[in-house]
Amino acid sequence: MPDKLGGVIAMFASIAVLVFLPWLDTSKVRSATYRPLYKIFFWIFAAVAVTLGWLGSRPAEGGYVVASQLLTAYYFIHFLVILPVLGFVETPKPLPLSIADDVLAKQKKTGMQVGVAPAGSHG
Repeated sequence: MPDKLGGVIAMFASIAVLVFLPWLDTSKVRSATYRPLYKIFFWIFAAVAVTLGWLGSRPAEGGYVVASQLLTAYYFIHFLVILPVLGFVETPKPLPLSIADDVLAKQKKTGMQVGVAPAGSHG
């Protein structure tokens, strides 16, 4: 049977690691829109979090325990290893001069006009 004290420590550590998140993310660019590698790791992390939630509803036996331990290890590795390293090795896309420039460029690409609702929508 897994160590109960270790489980309690991991439970509090999983919340405590979020307090240090601003210092763990070493990238100068905060928006995932301009960070292609970060997007991939974000969706992996999201899948891990959902799977951990599901595994929490399963009985603590057999493969469920092993899967929970592996995914919990990834949870901590994501914050304590991947995020800091990613900030140093990832080359983000170029940032626009302003948010408005980016939004207008995207609207120009799609042919949408500013302030005009798409046809068929009722606002």
